[in-house]
Amino acid sequence: MTLAFWEQAAPRTVRRGHMWIAGKRIQRNAQTYQCGPLFVEWEAPEQVTRPWPIVLLHGGGYQGTEWFDTPDGRPGWAQRLVEAGYVVLVADRPGQGRSPFHVETMGPMGPAFSYEHGRHIYFPAEYEGRHTQWPFARDDEAAMDEFIAGYGPLPADLAFSEDMEADRIAKLLDRIGPAILLTHSASGPVGWLVADRRPGLVKAIVAVEPMGPPFAQIPNIGTLTWGLAATPLNWEPPVASPDALREAAPGEHRLPALAGLPIVAVTAEASAFAAASTPAIEQLNAAGCQAELLHLPDHGVFGNGHGLIYEKNSDAALVPVLNWLIEHTEPSDPAHRKS
Repeated sequence: MTLAFWEQAAPRTVRRGHMWIAGKRIQRNAQTYQCGPLFVEWEAPEQVTRPWPIVLLHGGGYQGTEWFDTPDGRPGWAQRLVEAGYVVLVADRPGQGRSPFHVETMGPMGPAFSYEHGRHIYFPAEYEGRHTQWPFARDDEAAMDEFIAGYGPLPADLAFSEDMEADRIAKLLDRIGPAILLTHSASGPVGWLVADRRPGLVKAIVAVEPMGPPFAQIPNIGTLTWGLAATPLNWEPPVASPDALREAAPGEHRLPALAGLPIVAVTAEASAFAAASTPAIEQLNAAGCQAELLHLPDHGVFGNGHGLIYEKNSDAALVPVLNWLIEHTEPSDPAHRKS
């Protein structure tokens, strides 16, 4: 007799719950509506052994479920981080997942997410020989149906979307206190924006293959008009326009709120997104940040693509990230770590 899938899962002792970060009230035809609330699901181990919680932000058009179980049914990074002693908060970015979207409050939707676009991002033909860790066969149409099912449209206005997301995540930090941000893909720019708006409340940023490079036009999503993001950061001295920022010499404009903040971009062996991370890290460092690259093959983790957080070796991919987090966010003396 085959066991039901829930009977095969290891039992856990955790604390869990959810919360809403409210969106802004807006008026339409003498009625009041809410624009862009943020749904957050949280989980904590029985004993919290790490000093800061981690906020997980998913990629574009998807939802927080990408941090949960992998497509082949194994525990994802959210559970593994809880097992490592962290409080973990998983957000559904506004208008995605369980965070509602309505065009009357958030503006037009962007394009739907196609199967072809998904294949191009997650297992492009040009990396087929090197990309060995995708969790299901490329011709498994039933598995592809289930994978694509979680995708929906983004707001058509990327600057509006990023500004709204950064506002809600900043308010989440106001509520929970200092935290680490762990972003993936299109949420990468939101990490920079939140740290810029809440200096001191962001303790580190791990950006898994962040969307870029600076000033890039991203198909089906929008343009990073202000270099690192579609909406402006607090540059010092202030920048008059995107063109002025693009033409400025490296280091001419700084990001004081991000100075000294530990930042790492995690990149994979078989992904076109990896190349976008180097110029993003270079712009962050020129602006006074403490940013670096963590290329998985340099740590003995091979065969990954853009979906490295839920590929067959996702546990191995997390190991160097955990090591980096411990090194950059915890005292070297265990006696001084928060229990």
